[in-house]
Amino acid sequence: MGGLNWKASEGSLPAVGSPRAPTLSQKGPRRLPASPAAAPSRDTSQTAASPLATCSRGLGRGRAEEEPSRGREERAGSGRGGPGSLSRGARARCCGPGSSGGDGAEVTMEVSGLPLELWRLILAYMRLPDLGRCSLVCKAWYELILSLDSTRWRQLCLRCIECRHPNWPNQPDVEPRSWREAFKQHYLAAKTWTKNAQELESSNCFYLFRRRKDRRILYVGPGCEFDNLGSALTSANIYDKIVLFPGIYEEQGEIILNVPVEIMGQGKLGDVALLVCVDQHCATTRLCNLVFMPVWFSPVMYKVSSGHVQFDNCNFENGQLQIHAPGTCQVKFCTFNQASISLHSVALCVLENCEFVGSEIASVTVEGHPSSDRNWAYKHLMGLVKSSSALSATLDSVPFNSSNPETLGHLPTGNLRTCEIVIGEDQNNFLATSKSPQACEKDFQKENEINRDLCPARDGKGIAHETDSNDSSQSSSSENEPEDQFVYRLSEQAPSLSHTLTRSLLSRPQTRLSNLQNNLELKTLHQELQRDSEAQSLASSLQGCLIRKCLFRDGKGGVFVCSQGRAKMEGNIFRDLVYAVRCVQNSKIIMLKNDIYHCKASGIFLRLEAGGLIADNNIYSNSEAGVDIRKGANPFILCNKIHSGLRSGIVVLGNGKGIIRSNQIYGNKEAGIYILYNGNPIVSGNHIFQGLAAGIAVNENGRGQITENVIRENHWGGADIRRGGDPVLRSNLICFGYSDGVVVGEQGKGLIEGNTIYGNKGCGMWIMSSSLPHITSNQIAHNSIYGVAVFCQKDDANDYLINQGSNENFNDEGEASNWENDLDGEDDRFSSQRPISVALIESNSINHNGAAGLYVKSNEALNVIANVIHANQESGLAVLQSTQLTRIANNSISCNHLGGVLIESECRVELRGNGIYDNSGPGVSSKGDGTVQENDIIGNRGCGLQLLQAANMKITKNRIHSFRDYGIVMLDHVKGLVQENMIFQGKTRKTILQQVSSLEDCLVQNNKLLAFKKSDVPWKLENPPARPHVEESTRSISTAHNSQKVANVTGRTATRVEGRCPNSRSIFCTVL
Repeated sequence: MGGLNWKASEGSLPAVGSPRAPTLSQKGPRRLPASPAAAPSRDTSQTAASPLATCSRGLGRGRAEEEPSRGREERAGSGRGGPGSLSRGARARCCGPGSSGGDGAEVTMEVSGLPLELWRLILAYMRLPDLGRCSLVCKAWYELILSLDSTRWRQLCLRCIECRHPNWPNQPDVEPRSWREAFKQHYLAAKTWTKNAQELESSNCFYLFRRRKDRRILYVGPGCEFDNLGSALTSANIYDKIVLFPGIYEEQGEIILNVPVEIMGQGKLGDVALLVCVDQHCATTRLCNLVFMPVWFSPVMYKVSSGHVQFDNCNFENGQLQIHAPGTCQVKFCTFNQASISLHSVALCVLENCEFVGSEIASVTVEGHPSSDRNWAYKHLMGLVKSSSALSATLDSVPFNSSNPETLGHLPTGNLRTCEIVIGEDQNNFLATSKSPQACEKDFQKENEINRDLCPARDGKGIAHETDSNDSSQSSSSENEPEDQFVYRLSEQAPSLSHTLTRSLLSRPQTRLSNLQNNLELKTLHQELQRDSEAQSLASSLQGCLIRKCLFRDGKGGVFVCSQGRAKMEGNIFRDLVYAVRCVQNSKIIMLKNDIYHCKASGIFLRLEAGGLIADNNIYSNSEAGVDIRKGANPFILCNKIHSGLRSGIVVLGNGKGIIRSNQIYGNKEAGIYILYNGNPIVSGNHIFQGLAAGIAVNENGRGQITENVIRENHWGGADIRRGGDPVLRSNLICFGYSDGVVVGEQGKGLIEGNTIYGNKGCGMWIMSSSLPHITSNQIAHNSIYGVAVFCQKDDANDYLINQGSNENFNDEGEASNWENDLDGEDDRFSSQRPISVALIESNSINHNGAAGLYVKSNEALNVIANVIHANQESGLAVLQSTQLTRIANNSISCNHLGGVLIESECRVELRGNGIYDNSGPGVSSKGDGTVQENDIIGNRGCGLQLLQAANMKITKNRIHSFRDYGIVMLDHVKGLVQENMIFQGKTRKTILQQVSSLEDCLVQNNKLLAFKKSDVPWKLENPPARPHVEESTRSISTAHNSQKVANVTGRTATRVEGRCPNSRSIFCTVL
């Protein structure tokens, strides 16, 4: 702890040991009181400028080396013993009580001569100047004085009538880290008003010394020289001190303050009350320990137009303070009871440790751009507040997740099936490469532990997928395979969709999810400021008004900033207000480390091009949105906790923008972030979880760029897009929701790209056919119902989707707001996505979902292009209704528990260029209309292609094979054309083509039929190469005659998704 560099106000101190040296007693021995309660009462009154300055000078020099201390003692004439530190018990000497007798006798006082507790008891009765002088003796005495922090320094700080507890009013029960340091800081702040002395007129040091010496104290009260404040001010000279005795002083007219003075109340706070209207015209004034109330003719209690005013430990009742530029003010330890302060274009004003209670308007109003015309106090206030900024504490904050990130691009794909067809000799080559039961059990337990770490708040029965859906059937059926084998091989140039599954969650999915969540960990405020120079500039700026460690409660508003005003708020509490902070009309606010809760409207409200930085705040339990951004406002919202709100966490509407990053948004009753009416924010790196509605809702033409967020455990959709919402939803982790991962409702649009949608209780994606989304490159896995579901019915499942995001009226505290008719020009910063006219689902990995991978029940056109649909619990792709054409092209559909593609009657479907491999049922089963062209339908457990009922299909240029069933089956009243297909016979040697239909308009011609036979030469899928498939990076060597390479079946994959639905039955029972 360093020394205090305060100026001495009583001249040079004499050498220690001289007859003039101040000692423990200046007039001989002094009897100590019997207890601390008997300490002299004058200590409080003697905490004035000069003694305190002397003390500070002593403490500032206390860290001197021992040699200078020894030299000073030798010059003092002691000559005995050497100094030392307190810890080593070294001796230190000073004059004892008997040294003032004039005979030159000295009494040696050794620090080590008495127990430390006894020294502290003795020093607890010393006056402040004596403490300072003792600290000058040597290092041992300096450390002894410092050890009094929780005793004597605490007493001095709390007994000072100019201040209150250093942590008042927010934490009055929490002690400061150092009482001495708190006392020092108050002293420095209390002297700001006197620092313009050199600017009054040209003078020299003698003039300053003479002015201080001649400073008078004027007493006002009954029986004193002056009976009212006005008469005392008339007689006062510059820097005189006016002391008001207890009583009520009412002035009938406005007081014009022309002379810089200090006005102080005698006694406790509340004993002196002033009913005044003061207009300050002088350069500086200080007022302390007073209660201000307005007079009958004006609500304004104090007004400053050019100078500086300092209020310490005052109360303001039912009135206003007004500060106009270039005036400044410094207000500390004051209470505003139904009172307010208005700042007009001020360059800098400081409000610290104040309490604002019950105001019927905004407690603090900051209006106008900070003036460039600055008075003398500006530089002193700036130096004072920069020394203790709340921002410094945020730079060392701990990251939300400390695990080392691991990129998903390195995930192995060794358990993915290839599309080789193996028939014959060695059935061991066709079996899965599986682990021992003990190894599988260990893996399962480890994955459960990882899952509990990811979602500690969720419990319930786990859902375990013990194997890929196709593995068990392959294993069991392989036992009855013929011993001879024959191989259909893919050509080396076969196109592959393995890159689509590079980051999929097929192998050890919880580990992959943990890695992804590590990649998306929250950044600290320090990291966020480093990546954005504009936010860093805002955090370090200081203009207008600084409000620090204040309490705003039980009133209408906290802080109102308007007309290009500037305000900075640090470490405040806003509670039980209508609103905490409103910022409008091109104004800017900087809010750091504030608590905002129990507001009757929104906590923080920005509109009309407002901006600023809102960082590291705790915003919770507000009746409306935690943060409300509208009408072109564009703030930075970084690293906040926004939770437990009765409505949404953050609302962006009416062309509002904003950069929303690294926030924790959780436990809100409506959407965590709600974007509508052309709201267009950047939402990145946030954790949005455990909300009672959607994680992010984009409605009513809302837009925005929503990237790299973790959206988990929300009760409705992780992301909900509808009614013209058109966001970019990219690279988010959307997992463990109690409902769907992503919902695209009626007329929803947007680009949904590169997201991981995992482990949700509903569908991975729920899409309404009237929407127009572009869904690409997503990983959609382990969801309880469908991977992707497209529906045509209205959103009428209870009240689930109509008001899913929120139902706010968005009125600005009663004023009407027709946002549809009040929108500015559109912001095109995120409108670069590719325009589409038909809903598009492309290049996604849809795997291990609880029902069909892709479920279509639509009355609109749909394109399904280049997806990997793998290992789902029902069909890979099921089309139950499709009045418009559904195009299914270049997909890999493999290893699904039922068939590859299911098409119901009256559906229009085009299947072209797909690879449909290794499904447990038929490769394609159709009752509808359309074309099946240039597909590879290979290795499925049912028949290769099945046409039923009134199907009317054109089947051309396909390669079709089934292990144990017919290549093509046509039943009932099938129509269509089957030509130019290559059909391979399966192992059971059944007829290659089964035709039960006898209708003449079902034409079968020009097909190439390859019967099963034993041969060493494999059949190859080439010219053209095999259609899209999933390659295996790890291959084994078969025992066939030509040592052909065959695929490993994917090993056991176990995952456990914990959680439970919020209701006894899922809402999707009603939807589906």
